[in-house]
Amino acid sequence: MTALQIKDFTAEDAAQAKSWPFQEARSLIKRMEKVKKDGPVVFETGYGPSGPPHIGTFGEVARTTMVRRAFELLTGRETRLIAFSDDMDGMRKVPPHVPNQELLSDYLQKPLTVVPDPWDEHESFAHHNNAKLRAFLDQFGFQYEFMSSTDCYREGAFDDTLIRVLERYDQVMEIILPTLGEERRASYSPILPISPKTGRVLYVPMLEIDAKKGEVVFEDEDGEKTRMSVAGGAAKLQWKVDWAGRWHALGVDYEMSGEDLTESVRLSNRIVKTLGAEPPAGFNYQLFVDEEGKKISKTKGNGITIEEWLTYASPESLSLYMFQNPKSAKKLYFDIIPKTADEYWTHLEKYAGQEGGKALDNPVWHIHEGKPPAVLPPVNFAMLLNLVSACGSAEAETIRGFIRKYRPDASDAEFAAADAMIGYAERYFERFIKPTKKFRSPTDKERAALEMLSARLKEIGEDGSEDDYQTAVFDAGKAQGFENIRDWFKGLYEVVFGQEAGPRMGPFTKIYGAGATAKLIDEALAR
Repeated sequence: MTALQIKDFTAEDAAQAKSWPFQEARSLIKRMEKVKKDGPVVFETGYGPSGPPHIGTFGEVARTTMVRRAFELLTGRETRLIAFSDDMDGMRKVPPHVPNQELLSDYLQKPLTVVPDPWDEHESFAHHNNAKLRAFLDQFGFQYEFMSSTDCYREGAFDDTLIRVLERYDQVMEIILPTLGEERRASYSPILPISPKTGRVLYVPMLEIDAKKGEVVFEDEDGEKTRMSVAGGAAKLQWKVDWAGRWHALGVDYEMSGEDLTESVRLSNRIVKTLGAEPPAGFNYQLFVDEEGKKISKTKGNGITIEEWLTYASPESLSLYMFQNPKSAKKLYFDIIPKTADEYWTHLEKYAGQEGGKALDNPVWHIHEGKPPAVLPPVNFAMLLNLVSACGSAEAETIRGFIRKYRPDASDAEFAAADAMIGYAERYFERFIKPTKKFRSPTDKERAALEMLSARLKEIGEDGSEDDYQTAVFDAGKAQGFENIRDWFKGLYEVVFGQEAGPRMGPFTKIYGAGATAKLIDEALAR
């Protein structure tokens, strides 16, 4: 079992915490003081099951959980996290990534829980993606309650809210209609009946409203006027009203969302007030952008999937990425993965010596929900990548041998932590470093410095310290008259490693070996 760093924190410690989850938790406390609600405080995240869960889904659940734990520490109150699937929405188009396209094309505008599973593994298309969502959340150990929109409507959980919308139909329309174009206003209704004849979700105006009976009259697809109860899953609410209706029915106290939904949040807040409830607390987080600052698009493929991130780094590093600056647009590209992976270990190392508010503001407290591990690997991720790069291959046992020589006193748990990182480093090297290696010939000045460095490393031998080796590198550059020492290091990396940047040579030489490093230099000069 992994050793954990479990610290006891006081209310005073929590009061000193300044990280954004605690700031959000304090905003929620103010809301709860206003509504004076008994029972658990309800957090919610939403999911559209028209496709599998993605990195944004992870981010929203991870960040919400961070606020949830901060709130619990500040208040001691019981909480719930609902992972809600909008699976009663009609399928507007056949997703391009699924098999059996012709089969699905017959189910356009029907609820996603009615659309067949194109993989023929689950009851419906929505059930397939809902299962993916639950497995996804379980993989990361999130504590949540799954809820299906279809189940809520069909089992009557939203009946009272539907009736409330009918009672305040005109007020709701006054909020929504000014935001629509002329053509859309003519057909808009906050109530979407499910056609009893075709089973499709209908976007049609209501001809009559009877709030007392809970009934509506509309024109079905064949032109026939139909009177129908809105209860029991016969109808659903349209987007924005549906969001507000969910807050009303489930008593949601906190929900965050992407910046692209800012206007939807504003309208839904007004609608839920019209229905007689208080809007939840929350904030709009910024969306991801690529290396050039362009919006991430699945179609363009200019982002990173969660599977890709977890191929090259740990779930904890991904959680750290989500923790950092959620209210700022975040660049999401592969070069940030090694940097984020090592930042995680740096934060974990600092946590051991921190107390009070500083410990609570450390990202690892939030990432691990108050129980960070106590074990650190003997080397960091960047050094592993440099070792793999120097070896020119990613043989795990070879890399382990270097680590054992460098840290012979490391515990089994520390080596186990390194083992997981070796796998990530192997895959990252093969995908991103190996194909881009480009060696060049040294200049006369660089050749002289490299020859001097090789000779000095052989002279120092294997028992030198990291500082001894680092000094040797600096001395070689200075002896050859490099006025800007950065030019010397850049040349060393390009000639010896085939990269524009490389390791800190002192620690690298200590791990890789003075003789092996000298040989690496000699082979580069011979090329």
